This record gives sequence, structure tokens and C-alpha cells, in this order.
Amino acid sequence: MSLTSNLRPGGKHGVPTSARRDPIGILVAGLSKLAQSDLIDRVGLRKQTEQAVFTVTRSGFKTITQASRTFAKAGKKGKPGVRAAAAPSTGVFDLTPTEDEQMLVDVVGEFATEVVRPAAAEADAACAAPDALLKASLEIGLPILGLPEELGGVSEERSAMAGTLVAEALAKGDMGLAVASLAPGSVATAIGLWGTDAQQQTYLPAFTGDEVPAAALALNEPTVLFDVTSPATTATKAGDGYVLNGRKSQVARGSDAELFVVGASLDGKPVLFLVESSTEGLTIEGDPAMGVRAAGMTTLELKDVKVPADAVLGETDGSTYLECVRLSRLAWCALAVGTGQAVLDYVTPYVKEREAFGEPIANRQSVAFMVANIAIELQAMRLLTYRAAARAAAGKDFSKQVALARKLCADRGMQIGNDGVQLLGGHGYVKEHPVERWYRDLRAVGIMEGTVLV
Repeated sequence: MSLTSNLRPGGKHGVPTSARRDPIGILVAGLSKLAQSDLIDRVGLRKQTEQAVFTVTRSGFKTITQASRTFAKAGKKGKPGVRAAAAPSTGVFDLTPTEDEQMLVDVVGEFATEVVRPAAAEADAACAAPDALLKASLEIGLPILGLPEELGGVSEERSAMAGTLVAEALAKGDMGLAVASLAPGSVATAIGLWGTDAQQQTYLPAFTGDEVPAAALALNEPTVLFDVTSPATTATKAGDGYVLNGRKSQVARGSDAELFVVGASLDGKPVLFLVESSTEGLTIEGDPAMGVRAAGMTTLELKDVKVPADAVLGETDGSTYLECVRLSRLAWCALAVGTGQAVLDYVTPYVKEREAFGEPIANRQSVAFMVANIAIELQAMRLLTYRAAARAAAGKDFSKQVALARKLCADRGMQIGNDGVQLLGGHGYVKEHPVERWYRDLRAVGIMEGTVLV
């Protein structure tokens, strides 16, 4: 699937016409601007500097949410929103990235290598992403990658494939920081996919402007045997609106989020609701986990939260909610592929240089075969993920494909993390090497729901 036709030519967003054949033009221009500024210095790439970052712990904070802005109601009530067209399908089973798609991977990959990777260790320890890095992710256009041009975005076609490539490339730098960077754009993409005209005109201008709000997709819940298709959080009809009650866990950047997309059960069906952080009854508490710590995970408690009738995002028959779950699982598969690739890229030179008994440990078949297995499983993960993404972008049913991809990425991704630690021996267990962090992050793929989507 080509990204070439995803953009109309023009000079919007301050990017020359010649640089805007597709979303890559936005990203390349943004990265060039980033490289010429002192932002990399502020992030700590050229010289590591001490950063005062608030550490999120369970006892670190518990606060009533406060909005830093008010979303003024706009748009025509009841009018359908703008939808990006499905990408054309050639019918040829070829998932090799085109030249333009490879450019996209290279640009975001450079950002991941030069900015994300150096900040990962401190962000993991602090359970928070550096502000400078989050601002840098905005400068390269991540929040608008999934929005149609009519809504201030950069795409004319559904961007599931582009989003998958971006998520994979970012995760090669660090999964936690990738989640933190992608969270606002995930909410914007959700509104672009399912929002009404009024919802789009009310919220999306903030995401396409200079001050992009933090936002979070909240589907996970802290319950035993949690089933994402049957949320315990409830929504009940009350007057001309709804009342929400429940708890959502593993909400990325919830402490500073200004808008939430919350999953709740309405009349026995799972439904998505738009909830502003200024709504009375919302409470946020730090919820750091074993992995993906840099995303600043939190728990969102909803106690008699009243929202208007037009807060419903998409359909109330459960179809929108289930599509959201599938697109979220697709994003987590892409994150698993990217992190798995980081493991492979790290252990391959390590086993060639590490010597034991007078020779590189790579000379031993048990080691060489383990590295080969990582490469084999990683290719299978990537193939299934790309296949699901291509069908999603084409507007086809991709439920089977994403189910297969998620199963493989959850199981094999965790095994890749484990093998990476094993290949480094004692070094795999210490924080001097990043493999232990990748191992912790990869274990999240099988249990995380929501948070990001493509």
C-alpha cells in the first residue's frame, strides 16, 4: 500500500509544496527543523543534562483532574463527521514498503535513534517522558498523521499502515516513550474515524494547532480476568446525558491529559465516551507497572461522572468499540515488532564481540540458533502485523488478521525479550544494558488494551 497518494499538493502547515507528496513531507520537514534547533540539546542528545522529572509512584500523587483549557463547542450537531477514504487495494500480496514508506520509516527511525533512545533510561526510572521529547514528537507531526486534510491533518486515506510503520520505528527507540508520544494522536485519530461533525470541530482544532493537548485512550481495567469486550465501567442514561462509574487502569499520561476516550458498558454493549478532564468526578492516581514506565501510566477513577448525550463517540451497538480494540491491538503489535527489532539489533553484535573460553560466544550453536530464532519470529510478527494493517487501511475486515498478529506478537515478543536477556547472561539482568527494559516492556503486549491505536 503506497502512501504517495495520501496528500494533496499544497503549502499547508508551512511545508513547501515540493516537500508534501505525502505525510513524509511533514515528517522530513519537521525533523530537519528539529536538527537545526537546540531542541536536541534540551532533550539531552548532545550532552546529557540533569533533568528534574516528577516521578510517578502509587503514593506520588492522587489528584482531581484539572483542565488547562476549555473545548468550545463547535460544528453542526447530528451531522456526520469527515472520514478518510479507504486506501486502494491492488490485490497483490506484497507488503514490502514502497520508497515513500521506507522514507517514513527512516525519518521516524532517526528521531527514535537520536532523541528517544538516549532519553529512555531516565524516563523509565522517572516514570515520565521528558517535556522536551514530547514537544519534539509534536514538531514532526505525529498527532496529525491519522487525520484527513479536511480536518487539519495530512492524510486523504486511512492511515493504519502509516501508523503501524511509525509505531514500529518509534518503539525501536523505546516502547514507553513511543506510547507517550503516540497517545494524543491516538485520540485525535479516534475522533477522526468515528466523531461527528460537532465532535471533530470541537476537539480536533486543538490537536492540529501549536498547543496539542495531552489525551488518553482508556480501555484497560484493574480487574481479575479482565475482558476488554465487557468493561466493568458502566454508563447509565440520566436525563439528557449519561453517568459513568468505574476505574480504568494503565492510562498513558493521565496526570496531564485534558481529554479521555473512555470505554464503558451501556445497556450491555461496550461504548466509547469523550470525557474532558474538567468533568467533575474524575480522579487520577499514579499506576506505574513493570514495563512501559516512561508512558507515565495512571489509574482513572470515574465516580458519578456526568457527560452530555453527544459525548458518545461512534455507534452504541458495540461496533465502534470493537474496531477501536482491534486498531489498538494492531498498534501494540507494531510496538512489539519495533522493540523486538531493537533486541535483535543489540544482541547480534554483542554475541560476536563477547568472548568466553577464548572465542566469541556466537561461535556456539546454542547462541547462534537463539539469535536466528529471534530473527525468524520477528519476521513472522512483522508479516502478520503488516497484513492486518494493510487490510485495515483498505477498509476491509481485519479481525482475523489482527487476532493472529496479536497472539503471535504477545507470545513471541515475550520470548524475544526473554532470549535477549539470556544471551547477555549476567549483563542482561543489569540496567547498564537496555535489554532488561525491553524484556519488561514486551511483557505488556499481551495484557495492554487501548492506550494507543493506529
